[in-house]
Amino acid sequence: MFQTTWNWHLKLLTHSVVSNIHFKCFPPRPLVPAWKPWLLVHSLAGLKNIVLMGPPGSGKTTVGKILGQKLGCSFIDVDDDVLETTWNMSVAEKLKEVGNEQFLEEEGRALLNLSVSGSVISLSGSNAMNAAGMEHVKKNGIVVYLDVPSEHIMDRLKLMKVDRIVGQGPGISMRDILEFRKQFYKKWHDVRVLCENGIMAEAVADKVLHAVKWYQDSESEGFISTRTLKGNREDGQKGPVKYFSDAVIEGLAMDGGLFVPEKGLPKFTPGEWQNLLGATYAERAQIILERCIHPADVPASELWGMVKTAYGQNFACPKIAPVRHLMGNQFLLELFHGPTASFKDLALQFMPHLFAYCIPKTCNYLILVATSGDTGSAVLDGFSHLKESDKQRIAVITFFPQDGVSQIQKLQMIGYQEANSKVLGVKSDFDFCQSAIKKIFTNSDYTGFLAVEYGTTLSAANSINWSRLLPQVIYHASAYLNLVEQGRISFGSPVDVCIPTGNFGNILAAIYAKTMGIPIRKFICASNQNNVLTEFIRTGLYNLKGRQLMHSFSPAIDILKSSNLERHLHWLANGDGQLVTQLFSSLENQRCFQLPKSLLEKLQEDLMADWCSEEDCLAAIHSVFNTTGYLMDTHTAVAKVVADRLQDKTCPVIISSTAHYSKCAPAILQALRTDKLKETPSSQLHLLNSYNPLPPVHRNLLESLKKNEKQTSDACSADTNVLMEHVETLIQKHFMKVS
Repeated sequence: MFQTTWNWHLKLLTHSVVSNIHFKCFPPRPLVPAWKPWLLVHSLAGLKNIVLMGPPGSGKTTVGKILGQKLGCSFIDVDDDVLETTWNMSVAEKLKEVGNEQFLEEEGRALLNLSVSGSVISLSGSNAMNAAGMEHVKKNGIVVYLDVPSEHIMDRLKLMKVDRIVGQGPGISMRDILEFRKQFYKKWHDVRVLCENGIMAEAVADKVLHAVKWYQDSESEGFISTRTLKGNREDGQKGPVKYFSDAVIEGLAMDGGLFVPEKGLPKFTPGEWQNLLGATYAERAQIILERCIHPADVPASELWGMVKTAYGQNFACPKIAPVRHLMGNQFLLELFHGPTASFKDLALQFMPHLFAYCIPKTCNYLILVATSGDTGSAVLDGFSHLKESDKQRIAVITFFPQDGVSQIQKLQMIGYQEANSKVLGVKSDFDFCQSAIKKIFTNSDYTGFLAVEYGTTLSAANSINWSRLLPQVIYHASAYLNLVEQGRISFGSPVDVCIPTGNFGNILAAIYAKTMGIPIRKFICASNQNNVLTEFIRTGLYNLKGRQLMHSFSPAIDILKSSNLERHLHWLANGDGQLVTQLFSSLENQRCFQLPKSLLEKLQEDLMADWCSEEDCLAAIHSVFNTTGYLMDTHTAVAKVVADRLQDKTCPVIISSTAHYSKCAPAILQALRTDKLKETPSSQLHLLNSYNPLPPVHRNLLESLKKNEKQTSDACSADTNVLMEHVETLIQKHFMKVS
C-alpha cells in the first residue's frame, strides 16, 4: 500500500510545475519532464498547496487531516491556525464583535498572512467571499471544491448544533445563504469533488487526490481521430495527441476523421448523479462539462460564465429541456424551447462562446456549416450573441439544400445574416452540402491559401465538431433526472430512449450519457423514408448504391450519410482506426460497406431501429392531438410511431421532441386536415394558434418570420469549387487581407 501511494505521489509531483499556468491553444502546452531528482519532489510540500474549499459542514477539516497524513505534509486549518491565532479570539466571538460585513473583510486580510507551500489547507466556509484572499491562496494552490448538496449540509449542521453561519442575517434562511455562497465556490475552484450522501471522509480524500492528479496531468487528456491508431498523431507518428481546444478549433481531423477523447468520457457514480437531483439545468451542465473539459483548456470559472450565458434568459422554459408525460409509459423530452425552436439550440447557445474562448486572438476563423434545416439558424443565432470583438475575427457561412428545407426554416436563416455571416442555398441535397464541406476541409492547398493570403482558418459547427456534440449529452442525462424528480421512476431504474435521427449525433449523445452512468437500456433509432440507418442497424450493411435522397415532412433527418455513426463505430471497434478508415473509404468509393458480424452483434445489443412513412407520420400527429391536445412536430411524430412499434411497454421510453411544430406548419396543418391553408408562414402559425394547441405557437419564431418574410437568399450550383469561391468572397468582405 505504501509503495503504491508513493509511486502515485511521485507521478503527481512531476506535473505540478505547470499546474497553475493557463495555456490557450497556441502555443501548445510544454511537455513536462518524465523525471526529476527525488530530493526536489519527495513531498507535495515545496511545490503546491491543496486548498479545500466548501460550505461549513462539507468535511474540509476532516478530509484535510486525512490528506495530510496520506501525503506526509502539514495540514493547516484556516479557522484554528490563521484566524483565531491572528485575532486571539474564536471565530464566533469575532463575528459577534464586528458583524457580518466587517468580519468578511478582516477574514480576507488575515488570509493574506498565510504563506506556505506543499501543505493541505482547509479554508473557512466564508473565505471564498473575499476576492483578495482567494487570489492569494490560488497563486500557490490548487483549489478543490467539496461540493455537498445544501440539504445534506443543513442536516450536518443541525447535528453539529450550528444554527447560524457567516453572512446570515435577519430574515435570511440557512438554505438561502448556502445557495448564495455557491456563486463564490464556482468562481474560485480549480477542480470539484462531488460528495455523495453518506460517503466516508476517507473516500472523499481519495477523490480529492484523484481530482488533483487529473488537474496536474493535462497531458493525459488527449483527443484522437477516428481514423488513426490510439496514441498516434494524425501523421501516424508517435507523439502527443490533440487537446480539447484543438478539437474545438479544428472541427474535423486532417485525415478526414472525427475527433474523440482518447480515454472516452468520464463516469459518474450513482451517488454523484443523485447529487444533481434538484439542480438547475445550468448547474447540471456545468458539472458534466467540468468533468469532460480539462481546466488547462477552459478553467471552471470561465466555463461557468459560458454556461450561464447559454442557458439563461434565451430559453422560453426555465427548465430549458423539460420532460412531459405524453401517454401511457411514454414521455417527451422537449428540446424546442430555445430561440430557433429546435434541439440544436441546446448545443449552439453554448458552443460559440467556447469556440471564441479557445481560438488564438491573432487569427481569423470562418465557420462552415451544412444544414438540413435546423442547424443553420441555430448556428447563426448562437454566433450572433458573441461580443463585437469576437465577431470581428469569427465569420459564419451556411450552406443548405435550396429545395430541401421548409420555407419557415429558410426565412429563419435569412433573417440572421449579418456582416460576418452568409446563407447560401445549394441546388442539391444535404448530403452534397456535408460532403462538400469535408472536401474543403481536407483540401490542404485551399486551406493553406486562405491561411497565408487572409490569415483565416476554417472550422465547423456541425455535430462533426466535438464541442457541438458534447453539450447534447447534458439534456439526455437531465431528462432521466427529471423523471426521477417527478416520481415517475426511482433512480437506477432503466429507461429507453427513442430519437429521430439522420446524422446519428443526437442518439450518439444519448449513448454517451449511458457510458457516463445514466441507466438507459435501449436506444431506438427512428428514421423517415430515408431509412438507411434503419437498414444498417438491422443488417450491418450501409448501402447508398442507387439510392436518392427523398424529401419528406421531417427534413432535419433527410440524410443518407450519417457523419456521427463513424464515432460510434470507432467506439464499438475499441478504437480501431484502421477498420474505421476502411469502412468509410468503402462508403466514399463504393457507396457501401458491410460491418463485420462481431461488431454488428455488439451494435445490436442496445440499439434498435425502424422507420415511419409519410402517411403514418401525419396520422400520428392527428391522433395524438385529438387524444391529448398535444401537437407534435413531424420529427417527433416519426419517433412516436417507431416507439409504438418497438417499445415493449415494460420500460418507460423518453421520446426526443427535436423541433417545435411551428417549424413545419404546412405539414401540421395537413395532418390536422384543415381546408384553410394559408400562403405565408406567419399566417400559417396564426391558424395553428387558433387550435389552442399544447404547447402554444413558438412566439420567437413567429416574430422573426414577420420580420423576414420578404427577404430572399442566394443560390448556387452543386459544385464544390463554387462553394469555395463563396467562402473566399465572405473572407474578403469581412476580414482584412494580409499584406
